[in-house]
Amino acid sequence: MTLKANSRRSMLLRTCTALVAVAGLTAGVARAADTVSLNETGSSLLYPLFNIWVPAFAKSNPDIKVNTTSTGSGAGISQAISGVVQIGASDAYMSDAQMKQAATIVNIPLAISAQSINYNLPGFNNVHLKLSGPVLAGIYSGKITNWDDAAIAQLNPGKKLPDHVIIPVHRTDGSGDTFIFSQYLSFSTPDWSNGPGYGTTISWPAVQGGLGANGNPGMVSAAQQNPYSIAYIGVSFHAQIAKAGLGTAMLENKSGKFVLPTPATISAAADALVSKTPADERISLVYAPGAMAYPIINYEYAIVNTKQPDAATAKAVQTLLTWALTKGNEAQYLSQVNFKALPPAIVSLSKTQIAKIGS
Repeated sequence: MTLKANSRRSMLLRTCTALVAVAGLTAGVARAADTVSLNETGSSLLYPLFNIWVPAFAKSNPDIKVNTTSTGSGAGISQAISGVVQIGASDAYMSDAQMKQAATIVNIPLAISAQSINYNLPGFNNVHLKLSGPVLAGIYSGKITNWDDAAIAQLNPGKKLPDHVIIPVHRTDGSGDTFIFSQYLSFSTPDWSNGPGYGTTISWPAVQGGLGANGNPGMVSAAQQNPYSIAYIGVSFHAQIAKAGLGTAMLENKSGKFVLPTPATISAAADALVSKTPADERISLVYAPGAMAYPIINYEYAIVNTKQPDAATAKAVQTLLTWALTKGNEAQYLSQVNFKALPPAIVSLSKTQIAKIGS
């Protein structure tokens, strides 16, 4: 073969190699463009479940990347409305006033959760003290200041409670946990209803020794580090509560019975109210009737704008939420955070809302 022929062959090989490289690069760009990223933020109660869901979801949906952060339900709602995130996680449904200002937003239940009342009371952390809405309202308003107060002692006869100041711990961030806790106080105690009321943020009465904490992790930590404290904490943090050695209260329900947050009592409360869920699914499940009903349960919501920036994002949001309602509602996921699955009727309502999501 001549030198000239060798030169032409070498040039041809280089050209082919370059074309293959460009083709591969173009394919890589196309594959990257086909991947949709979704951002979720909000509820620290729902955050552990999303972190269980996301790896399992990714196995069957590798083209959808989901980024999760825990910022509190208030931030989840506001960032979903503003478009900073595609999914705002919230323990609280949006108010009528919020809905009027954000008409394209939907509140989609993904599961049923609950909240426990926990305390660090030396000598009593292995005892389920009985507490009521009025007593908790008294503690958080500063009207009940000591653990041996007559109102607490009356609920717990035979127990020698310490003469020590109570340290109430509350959330400082916009919180769905604050929303459902303050609903329990409002629904059970008229004085609280007329005073601080309920919301993701409320004006907490000034209580000597009271503490603020950020997120459920902060609530667990503050209670653990402060003997004689009391706090409200989402049940998805049950393992952390146990590790911190905190006590869990039996709460008085609407029927006057004292119950712990168990699968049976959470289900009993849900069974009493889910049938009243409206089409937009904004409803309180707190203080449900029934002897077995645990009084602080709620829907865990995805706050989503039905007008997404493009069709690919809208489809990805629909895919993720539909997976959460079906595969994600299986016990293998929910049991890890002590959540309950949605009843079929609520799954149907949620799917109808998901179908509204577009671009």
